[in-house]
Amino acid sequence: MKIVFATNNKNKIKEIQSMLPQSIEIISLESIGCNEDIPETAATIEGNAVLKADYVTQKYGYDCFADDTGLEVDALNGEPGVFSARYAGEQKSAADNMDKLLLNLDNKTNRDAQFKTVIALNIKGEQHLFTGIARGTITLEKYGDQGFGYDPIFKPEGFQETFAQLSLETKNAISHRGKAVKELIAFLNQDSINNF
Repeated sequence: MKIVFATNNKNKIKEIQSMLPQSIEIISLESIGCNEDIPETAATIEGNAVLKADYVTQKYGYDCFADDTGLEVDALNGEPGVFSARYAGEQKSAADNMDKLLLNLDNKTNRDAQFKTVIALNIKGEQHLFTGIARGTITLEKYGDQGFGYDPIFKPEGFQETFAQLSLETKNAISHRGKAVKELIAFLNQDSINNF
């Protein structure tokens, strides 16, 4: 089975492909000739995932899935949320985003947060949504050099390390994206889908 993943983020493609069974092969946007930035103008994480999946299905005619992820910090009323990738500006710099978040949390004792991933799957003319949540806390500084995005400052519940200090295998087992992908895989493995 081949399915388009509506992203140009090579880290995400690598992370999700490593979780999928060998029978499911991800095709990148680049591979289908989609090199434009798909607009992410929705007010919610769910909305952005749907926008991206619908864009590929409607414009290119492929079954596909798209994800959107946000970091929601309790003390900041859910910020950066839907603006996670461009929290510090349109340059979408992970370092700048983390610096801004740490600054905004300065002097705050509640550092609880959650990562939320929503995957929108368009397949056989139907749309299905899968959600994964990972609770944790925001650290005082950056630790680790694995992963991407806010991983160096997010310590998942039950761990002393940040996502950026964990192996990809361990992170996938507990992460927001890992949980959403597990739901996606369970759905794709259903007999009715295997024959598409």
